[in-house]
Amino acid sequence: MNHLPIYLDYNATTPVDPLAAQALEPWLRERFGIPSSAHPYGKEAKAAVETARAEVAALIGGRPEDMIFCGNATEANNLAIFGVARALRGERRHLVTSAVEHPSVMQPMRWLEAEGWQLTVLPVDGTGRVRMEAAAQAIRRDTALISVMLANNETGTMQPVSEIAALAHAHGAFMHVDAAQGAGKISVDVHEIGADLLTLAGHKFYAPKGVGALYVREGTPILPIMAGAGHERGLRPGTENVPHIVALGTAARLAQEGLAREAARLQQLRDALQERLVIAIPCLLLNGHLTERLPNTLNLSFPGVAGWQLLAATPEIAASTGSACHAGGHTVSDVLAAMSMPREQALGAIRLSLGRFTTTAEIEEAANALINAWRGLAGAIG
Repeated sequence: MNHLPIYLDYNATTPVDPLAAQALEPWLRERFGIPSSAHPYGKEAKAAVETARAEVAALIGGRPEDMIFCGNATEANNLAIFGVARALRGERRHLVTSAVEHPSVMQPMRWLEAEGWQLTVLPVDGTGRVRMEAAAQAIRRDTALISVMLANNETGTMQPVSEIAALAHAHGAFMHVDAAQGAGKISVDVHEIGADLLTLAGHKFYAPKGVGALYVREGTPILPIMAGAGHERGLRPGTENVPHIVALGTAARLAQEGLAREAARLQQLRDALQERLVIAIPCLLLNGHLTERLPNTLNLSFPGVAGWQLLAATPEIAASTGSACHAGGHTVSDVLAAMSMPREQALGAIRLSLGRFTTTAEIEEAANALINAWRGLAGAIG
């Protein structure tokens, strides 16, 4: 193959937008000051960081002063969970999360459980959405924090986070939303959601890897989880990564400016891809919610073949499967397992996620490649 495959793995990571890269470059060379310095180099850097803070806040409808820059979404999730737990450990000892969370949420929750906190893991239905009746029963007077993602990285299924937040606040609990997959793809407003804390990942909306942010609503009890100087309101010590923060701000502004138009374009491309595959492949199954899902995400189970086999047979495409390889075998992802999906269906899952640079021609080529590969594999197996 003389060219790179068609990239349909935007939920894993996005390329850096050229304008974000352009904004970053000067801060690697001549503009090298740090925001804490009092001289002109430092003042210039501080002004750039604050501009980016406002741009990132605007993406989620928040206040600039409530944004904390972090190294990535994993760090932001850890700060949200451990930080609130540290602040409330003497008052409340119960936590709630969902069965389909990213490891950077689930593992901190499990660590706290091992330290004596009580943890409730909310079940999801067959579409991957949290069961609201379970959430209503789980939240208690001693619940400190509820953490439920905005949208799932594998299926694209969006969670009823505003309804869960309302339940949390009615019991005096705080609500954390991991919006790493949703921000930049769909409209996000922290006030409409009711989030007290909300996580962003730069590399999910065309900023570089190595930068993220945590929104912390004013009045939310939270303590730092690292010791150091008083950067970022004393919550995230360490010299600010000015180049990547500037790029994050630019990427947030670009995402906000074209949000509705791009979401509609991606949904149209996604639906066209799904239609082509459904017509050509009998018994093809959609994994996730039919309507309450990200506009760019298509998770499908191909009958009679394993997802990894199908992707191996389509080198023209770069995408992900719904299983992981361990010790020579393949295991079903935790997300698909939590949806009570039959093993064969889960092993046949492929996630196709579209993005800013996906074209109509690429969708047509990808559809043809998948159809031809499936027919070849199904025929050989049959």
